Amino acid sequence: MKTFKLGGVHPEENKLSAGAAIEILPVPGQVSIPVSQSLGAPSKVVVEKGASIRAGQLLAKGTAFISSNVHSSVSGKVLRIDEVTDTSGYKRPAVVIEVNGDDWEEGIDRSPEIVPEIRLSREEIIQKINEMGIVGLGGATFPSHVKLMVPEGMKAEHLLINGVECEPYLTSDHRLMLERGREILIGITILMKGLNVNKAWIGIERNKPDAISQMDNLCKEFPGIQVIPLHVKYPQGGEKQLIRAVLGREVPSGKLPIEVGCVVNNVGTALAVYEAVQKNKPLVDRVVTITGKSLKKPSNLLVRIGTPVSNLIDFAGGLPDDTGKVINGGPMMGKALSSIEVPVTKGTSGIVIIPEKESRRVPVIHCIRCARCITACPMGLEPVLLAQLSENQMFEEAEKERILDCMECGSCHFTCPAGRPLLDYLRLGKNKVGVIIRNRGKK
Repeated sequence: MKTFKLGGVHPEENKLSAGAAIEILPVPGQVSIPVSQSLGAPSKVVVEKGASIRAGQLLAKGTAFISSNVHSSVSGKVLRIDEVTDTSGYKRPAVVIEVNGDDWEEGIDRSPEIVPEIRLSREEIIQKINEMGIVGLGGATFPSHVKLMVPEGMKAEHLLINGVECEPYLTSDHRLMLERGREILIGITILMKGLNVNKAWIGIERNKPDAISQMDNLCKEFPGIQVIPLHVKYPQGGEKQLIRAVLGREVPSGKLPIEVGCVVNNVGTALAVYEAVQKNKPLVDRVVTITGKSLKKPSNLLVRIGTPVSNLIDFAGGLPDDTGKVINGGPMMGKALSSIEVPVTKGTSGIVIIPEKESRRVPVIHCIRCARCITACPMGLEPVLLAQLSENQMFEEAEKERILDCMECGSCHFTCPAGRPLLDYLRLGKNKVGVIIRNRGKK
């Protein structure tokens, strides 16, 4: 059975919302749409306070090579352009809009009719994906048009589509494959044309047999696209792990998947690409899993970007009395929210509500040198060493020990019997090393 070889763990799956069909969350009365919703440079605001806005209208334009456009998810009036706390816990520039009706920009096709014929050229596809602000919806939010612009001297051979969804609790990708599989496959075909490749692989773990069956049957109508069932192991959704599992290729340290002829996209991204190219629809909404063991109604919701997280929680039955933490993303790689009034962004794949008794960290004791963190690391690193270097502010040494290869999957933290905050120190170290490298480049 196919899987990646190095490291990995098996956390409890807790796919509580796997059977919950996607529902449309009502449009909120007010949204706060952050200006920067992708990796790379922030976008530049192109609207003013008091302006009347329609859904799908451009709010902020990406001006750098790695940047993305941001569009309004609602119609109404711009109340202010202000600093708003986002899912990171920091204040970021955002456009705050008071909602009035639901009027959309002309030319956006919101009908359920599926459009199979791809009329745009490769260059037009890349331009349209850029224009519509499509980014990776698996969590990384890398601008999707950049992935299609293969660097000179390199060649894309395979497109890999991530339908793994290995994070515990999250089920939005699972539901998309069950409910919108045909549109996803048209989106994959568009990506194949954009990359000029004739082969695409969809990796899906075997804990989703209904999605495997659904997508496999649909693939019979789409030449060159094949479903690959995978053994269940976290973090198989990582780009490098997925490439290793499906194709057996190893991405070198510090390199990108294109180095081994691969480009990886998420199934949600493929759907967004379909809507952008075939429907002229910007990325203004996404499916978000709202779940938790004590939540009354774990759900998968189609949510407008900028909607307060509290609206999702209210829809799912309200915040449970025993809540300890509210996590943006999954419990392995996600981060606790400082407030439930922060807005949903393009990168919000799920909101997980953790009970108080499960949210407490175990007491930290001295490292017992068991090496479980090293065995679990899917990148072949020594997490205990990197954490010690970061704790002691030895960041140049941490760089030499490949701390930037860390994918922040949390496998080391998950396995540590001493309760060491390994992931915290790894994130700190990566941040500091990144600053050192950027400063080095300015000299």
